[in-house]
Amino acid sequence: MTVQTAVLIETLVALGAEVRWCSCNIFSTQDHAAAAVVVGPHGTPEEPKGVPVYAWKGETLPEYWWATEKMLTWPGGEGPNMILDDGGDATLLVHKGVQYEKAGVVPDAEDDAPEEWALILETLRASLAADSGKWTKVAEGLRGVTEETTTGVLRLYQLAAAGELLFPAINVNDSVTKSKFDNRYGIRHSLVDGINRGTDVLIAGKVAVICGYGDVGKGSAESLRGQGARVVVTEIDPICALQAAMDGYEVRTLDEVVGKADIIITTTGNKDVVTADHMARMKHQTILGNVGHFDNELDIAGLTRYPGIRRVNIKPQVDEWVFPDGHTIIVLSEGRLLNLGNATGHPSFVMSSSFSNQVIAQVELFTKHQEYDREVYRLPKKLDEKVARIHLEALGGSLTKLTKEQAEYIDVDVEGPFKSEHYRY
Repeated sequence: MTVQTAVLIETLVALGAEVRWCSCNIFSTQDHAAAAVVVGPHGTPEEPKGVPVYAWKGETLPEYWWATEKMLTWPGGEGPNMILDDGGDATLLVHKGVQYEKAGVVPDAEDDAPEEWALILETLRASLAADSGKWTKVAEGLRGVTEETTTGVLRLYQLAAAGELLFPAINVNDSVTKSKFDNRYGIRHSLVDGINRGTDVLIAGKVAVICGYGDVGKGSAESLRGQGARVVVTEIDPICALQAAMDGYEVRTLDEVVGKADIIITTTGNKDVVTADHMARMKHQTILGNVGHFDNELDIAGLTRYPGIRRVNIKPQVDEWVFPDGHTIIVLSEGRLLNLGNATGHPSFVMSSSFSNQVIAQVELFTKHQEYDREVYRLPKKLDEKVARIHLEALGGSLTKLTKEQAEYIDVDVEGPFKSEHYRY
């Protein structure tokens, strides 16, 4: 819940939507933006007339899942009919709710399950006790979901592959004007912003390790190299690793460089990328953060259980962890998205591009839901190009126009789309 999402909410309301909102991250809410949305353009703090928002900066995990359920619980049970998701937590809650309603019971969390999974089950257990058909009714009323992130899209594809997706979904993340702009240029701005606000250390001359070299990793590496850091990249994919090497970065495994890094940033969307064992081998006062998605990219749970470890809170979203041997590491935003927890996320212009895709996808699914099966779809390239054209104009750019003969020569329409669906930008 940021200033940028506030504008997205205003846009949806202007288009006729009734909106309820929560945050996708316990640290990402900008409280002034949330308050402004609740009050609304025609309300006052004493008599708010805006959109219900269940979000504040610094939520606990139980509060986060309470807020997610409240966002999905509409007065009178008449909604929602659309989900706009970021990370897939709202979609997860609906799907697991339906699954456990069918089973008639919510299982207990296994002993080694993450704390957050136990909280999800607890939330659904209370929901099932109050209304044994709540989530089934919610799912039946949903026309679809539009998903913003790589992590959330992965969840959707997994559900679709298993035949368990309950409603159509549009993958907004893989729109070119989202992934190649938000993921790369957005993080190039907000990563350094988060590190600077959190630690205020000089980045120039430091050894910075970027785990992952997808779009977010590329932007992160550019960001830190632009500040003068000596950047090392870790990768599992030989294609991305080769890209990193040919972009001028050293490519190593984390085990090779963990003891000499001053800054380590994860960008992968995977889990256990940096383990507690890695953290124990880091040099004194290494800065550790994540801009992938969930906090399990860093094994914070394992760090908490490390024998003799001690946590010292320096300031909000900045913790120094003291190991028994005396060396310390500095963890930003408890392993959650540091660019949102320690800073304010991506700047407005690049989020305008992403949210344009979200609005288009919401309108598409809402108005044409009968044309979509329970699968995951992408927006057509013509709409992608439209979003790019609008934002190029805002930057004062001018497009070259194809002649009819040129268009025929490369087998495209004069007005586009100009690339095939499989083209890699």
